[in-house]
Amino acid sequence: MTYTVKSEDKGKRLDAYVAEATELSRSAAAKLIESGDVTVNGKKSEKKYPVKENDEIAVIIPEAEEYEAQPENIPLNVVYEDADIIVINKPSGMVVHPAPGNYTGTLVNALLYHCKDSLSGIGGVMRPGIVHRIDKDTSGLLVVAKNDQAHRALSEELGYHGIEREYHALVRGGFREPSGTVDLPIGRHPIDRKKMAVIKSGENAREAVTHYEVIRAYGQITYLKLKLETGRTHQIRVHMSYLGHALLGDEVYASTKTLFEKQHAPLFDGQILHAKKLSLTHPRTNERMTFECELPDNFKKLIEILEKQ
Repeated sequence: MTYTVKSEDKGKRLDAYVAEATELSRSAAAKLIESGDVTVNGKKSEKKYPVKENDEIAVIIPEAEEYEAQPENIPLNVVYEDADIIVINKPSGMVVHPAPGNYTGTLVNALLYHCKDSLSGIGGVMRPGIVHRIDKDTSGLLVVAKNDQAHRALSEELGYHGIEREYHALVRGGFREPSGTVDLPIGRHPIDRKKMAVIKSGENAREAVTHYEVIRAYGQITYLKLKLETGRTHQIRVHMSYLGHALLGDEVYASTKTLFEKQHAPLFDGQILHAKKLSLTHPRTNERMTFECELPDNFKKLIEILEKQ
C-alpha cells in the first residue's frame, strides 16, 4: 500500500503517520519501519522522520501468522446462559475479541475459559461465538452464540434488525426536541483512519440509523436513551458528535473536555455509554427474550452529581 502525505499531516513522525494510515498500533508501525517494510520516496527511513507534504509512503504488511485465542480465567458478569446463548454485561475497558497488538485480556479469552468448547466456530479462532460487538470503553450487554446454529440464527436476526439494542449515554448540550432520529450514513474517516465519520455518498458510506430520546436535561448536559436500528462501528458516538452532542468522556470524537469532565475526571474511563437493554428471539425456542442491566457505578455517580447541581 502506498500513501501520499497531505498538507494536514506534514510534520508527523513517520511511525505515527503509518499507524494512522494503516490502523496499526504505534509500536507495530515502528516495527515495520525498523524491519524495512516502510519506505519514504523509495528509501528506508527512521521512525522519528517528520513526514513532508507529497512524500510517498510505501507500507508492506507481512501476512499475519495464524493465531488462536487462548482461555484466560477472567471474571465475567453473566446475565443469562443456556446451551445456545450467553448474555454478558461487559465492563468498560474490555476489548471484545483479540486483534493484532491486543491478544490477551479480551472477552473472547474469558469466554473460552468459561464456556470451554461450547462456543460457535463461525467467527473463527479469533472471534468464536461473537455475533456483534461493543466498543472497548462502552459497557453493557451483548449476546454470544454457543453453537453454529445459534450463531446463524442470531446473525440473521441482526441482519433484519430484529435484535433490539438500547443504550444510555450522557452527552453535551441541550436538545430542542424530546426525541428524534439520525439517519446519516457512516464510513471510515477520509483522513484519520482510526475514526469513523458521517459520509454522505460513495462506496465507503453505509446506512446508519439511530433513534434518541431525552431522559433528563441538566443544562448543558443531557441524559439520553438511544436505540440502534443499524450497528455501524462507533455509530452512536459518530452520530451524536455530528449533531454537536459528543458523548461525555469521548476522547476520539470530542476535541476538548468540558468543565464538568475536568472537575470529575476520576469518574471518566472512556465515553459514558452503556448498552442497558437487549431484546432478541431465542435461536432454538423462538421465545422473545429481553435482558436489562444496571448502569455502571461511575455512570450512576455522575447522574447523582448532576441531580444535585
